[in-house]
Amino acid sequence: MLESLGPLVGSPWIYAVVALSVLLDVFLPVLPSGVLVITAATAAAAGSTTVTGQVPREVPSLLILILCAATASVLGDLVAYRLARRGGDRFDRAIARSRRLTKAQARLGATLARGGGALVVIARFAPAGRSVVSLGAGAARRRVREFLPWSALAGVIWAGYSVGLGYFGGQWLGASWVGAAVSVFALFGAGALAAYVMRRRPAPQPATEPA
Repeated sequence: MLESLGPLVGSPWIYAVVALSVLLDVFLPVLPSGVLVITAATAAAAGSTTVTGQVPREVPSLLILILCAATASVLGDLVAYRLARRGGDRFDRAIARSRRLTKAQARLGATLARGGGALVVIARFAPAGRSVVSLGAGAARRRVREFLPWSALAGVIWAGYSVGLGYFGGQWLGASWVGAAVSVFALFGAGALAAYVMRRRPAPQPATEPA
């Protein structure tokens, strides 16, 4: 894996590719943005040597990787949020046909309003959870000040976790496909745990008027 991506991860273009991938995967969750972040961080762990013993001109900066991934994550969330918020009746009907988005609206409506936006952070790790939450927050007409701080926190935590996995996996297991694969598995494990937590969290019940 690292051998095939060697020219890219040793180039400043890796930051643009990472940012674009993270930005777009809110709409296309099949994009391997997390895998790409981990791969770049694993290359950084190689230091001055690659898996073939050659000396690259550059290795990615961990700090810039985190900043690029986190910033792109927040921007993607905001684009999805704005599209859903301004989508009109046609978009609302499309949301209503999605059980996952309907449930997200039910959770987010009360959860974000009372400052319990930890759901946004958890969803960032779940498969397609970022898409569901960002679109759900927009469709539910939540205010941006209720959603944006949690989206920013989610982006920073996710980016830091992904970069940390790639870097420390490369340090401990070597900057090879083995280290990258173990790190990716750990990322998927966090995603599976986040999906489980989201399923277990009950949707808040609407308040009832006293008789």
